[in-house]
Amino acid sequence: MATVRIMFAVTAARIDADNPLDGLEFAERPEPTVPEGWTTVTVKATALNHHDVWTLRGVGIREDRLPIILGCDAAGVDEDGNEVIVHSVIGDPERGGGDETLDPKRSLLSESYDGTFAQKVAVPRRNLVPKPASLSFEEAACLPTAWLTAYRMLFDKAQLQPGSTILVQGAGGGVATAVIALGAAAGYRVWATSRSADKRERALELGADQAFESGARLPERVDAVMETVGEATWSHSLKSLRPGGRIVVSGATSGQVPPADQNRVFFLQLSVVGSTMGTRDQLVRLARFLDVTGVRPRIDRVLPLNQARDGFAAMAAGEVFGKIVFTP
Repeated sequence: MATVRIMFAVTAARIDADNPLDGLEFAERPEPTVPEGWTTVTVKATALNHHDVWTLRGVGIREDRLPIILGCDAAGVDEDGNEVIVHSVIGDPERGGGDETLDPKRSLLSESYDGTFAQKVAVPRRNLVPKPASLSFEEAACLPTAWLTAYRMLFDKAQLQPGSTILVQGAGGGVATAVIALGAAAGYRVWATSRSADKRERALELGADQAFESGARLPERVDAVMETVGEATWSHSLKSLRPGGRIVVSGATSGQVPPADQNRVFFLQLSVVGSTMGTRDQLVRLARFLDVTGVRPRIDRVLPLNQARDGFAAMAAGEVFGKIVFTP
């Protein structure tokens, strides 16, 4: 009889929209089985995302999928001893016209398949990306979701040239801090907003040219807005754009049904562009960009995986600047 190997994992055991952390469970789980074309990665570091909190609230997942191991992001070592980054989008590029994020059947790790908050994770072989030696496992673990989302927003969807001015709403979150750091390194003039004076100061340290209180009148209108906040900042985002400018949207943490303000959109010929995650090839280029430029993810804190609840609590309370990383 084959021996079943056990590993430690953090799972979503129940859904609770009002008290999401009540569904968080620490448990021993069997090590993953490996379908044909898949492989396993020994996780050295994994990063927390809002997606994990939303899962505990029941967003994007059915209750019959529970319990499921949480976590989208990981960096670790594959079965051949290679240091790798895990691309978290499970999809077929052919069904998506060459872009797996457009595959109508795509899934993220921890949606249809167990995620990365464990000692090992199973993924398709094509989802592994070489980790540059210059990046630590903790830094590399920040890339697959928040940093890849920021990379695609800036360098694919925004269609801007260096020297353009961008506004980043809600400086502090993983995507927002990534946009600031990447935009500054690429030659954009980056402005950021936050309700917190401390986070505005930290945004300047990351490379923002100026930082403003949320909703403040800007010195001039911007070429593009990077929007992840949603209802709370939507009106300000529209009013901050120059005629012909665009908003790139990748999230709505404060609510998803803001007033559309269609008169402003059509009269000023504004564009609203959606963006979700990024492709494996974009993750390769992102890792190379960090390797060449020396830009590094801002890590708020590193916690052992068995203390993951503290990280979830900090994210749910908005007490984060950058990424929270767990080490199994």
